[in-house]
Amino acid sequence: MTRRGAIGGALGTAALAVTLPGCARQESGGRTPPAKPNFLFIMADDLGYADLSCYGRQEYETPVLDALAAGGMQFMHGYANSAVCSATRVGLITGRYQYRIPAGLEEPIGRPGYGLKPEHPTLPSLLQQQGYHTGLVGKWHLGSLPDYGPLKSGYDEFWGNRGGGVDYFTHEVFGNPDLWDGDVQIEEVGYYTDLLANRSIEFLDARAAEADKPWLLSLHFTAAHWPWQANDEKGRAESARIAAQQPGEGSGILHYDGGDMETYANMVRSLDSNIGRVLDHLASLGMEEDTVVVFTSDNGGERFSKNWPFTGIKTELLEGGIRVPFIVKWPGLTEPGSTSDTPALSMDFLPTFVAAAGGAPHPDYPPDGMDLAPVLRGEETPDRTLFWRFWNKDQKAARHGQYKYLKINDDEYLFDIVADPLERGNLKDRMPDKFAELKSAHAAWNADMLTDPNASSFGWTPQQLADHYGIDN
Repeated sequence: MTRRGAIGGALGTAALAVTLPGCARQESGGRTPPAKPNFLFIMADDLGYADLSCYGRQEYETPVLDALAAGGMQFMHGYANSAVCSATRVGLITGRYQYRIPAGLEEPIGRPGYGLKPEHPTLPSLLQQQGYHTGLVGKWHLGSLPDYGPLKSGYDEFWGNRGGGVDYFTHEVFGNPDLWDGDVQIEEVGYYTDLLANRSIEFLDARAAEADKPWLLSLHFTAAHWPWQANDEKGRAESARIAAQQPGEGSGILHYDGGDMETYANMVRSLDSNIGRVLDHLASLGMEEDTVVVFTSDNGGERFSKNWPFTGIKTELLEGGIRVPFIVKWPGLTEPGSTSDTPALSMDFLPTFVAAAGGAPHPDYPPDGMDLAPVLRGEETPDRTLFWRFWNKDQKAARHGQYKYLKINDDEYLFDIVADPLERGNLKDRMPDKFAELKSAHAAWNADMLTDPNASSFGWTPQQLADHYGIDN
């Protein structure tokens, strides 16, 4: 059921005041839920727009995430802040365009000495100020020790990897271990997607024991990021093959020449089933109705992803590189089985969550994102212009309403991405005023952003990798 208008009937204003998480209510058995909603924010890595069966995947099924969408709101125009991972994560955690922040210029973060400065207010730090316990389980990728880290940027606890991705069995990348409990490097046996769910369940158990304190759990999986390893014998053999690789042989064995469709399907199935384990445990603890659950991806998919009906992949500002799954289940706010055509972006979650928690962004760091609560209630919202850029091929993009300006190298386009989602019909000569309007808007936006011509971060050397992960090479 598509809802673009205001909610009526039983979900009117009076009903929302009773059922919205954050409004205390007495439940059966005398239990009083927290006065503020809990937040479970789940982010996949390199998952394409149509990699869930509820978005159109046909080669396999994702029943858990399909059920999450059926129980909440499924955004059909959900976007990542960037076409690569760490830049999107800067936008997510700060609620701002990543290009306002030096760390956000790194796409992805790779050069030693770059990261999210601890003094910058973040989603977890702002929620801490509202009495929340905050945890990150999984991928950080916003800078390395000793200067940067989750515990320095608002998280009370952290368990996961600091870099971009790890071997799913050895938890290494290029021979460098990258698994941490807080600021302590650890070793653990198991398939990484399983381990992240295990740790998340432990987090929930601890929060249930402190029921009067609201919480944020950022569960950032590395699936379905390379290396292409499912939790099976073929995946373990691939892990052993990578481990036997000699230092300096490059990343091809990790990425370009590995994997197949069966492996990718099994990686996504594992992601889906492990999210199911976490959601089932949340429900068993009686916290389901007090918890907002979000699922999305940090950018578009790669080799084995399905991005239909779009073209483009990760690192491209075509829709397939930035359009992502985007699901929100907010008890008492989102109507089950609803969809939204409102464009939404990673950076929208900070103002949305902080407002629901009763807080406000830091006045010196105003968010560029918007509070999604009206959208989640099914209300109409004014169109806004969204912007992207990406260093490779000098890509630029701006979207307002149904129209999108796109630049790749010296070629410029205007697309109606609602009528033409494949971005094939260039309207710039047919609609010169709209083309000029969006091009000018992008130029004005970009003039307010930071620049760094050396910030591409691709082409890491072995020593840079060792420095990045804080390990002697």
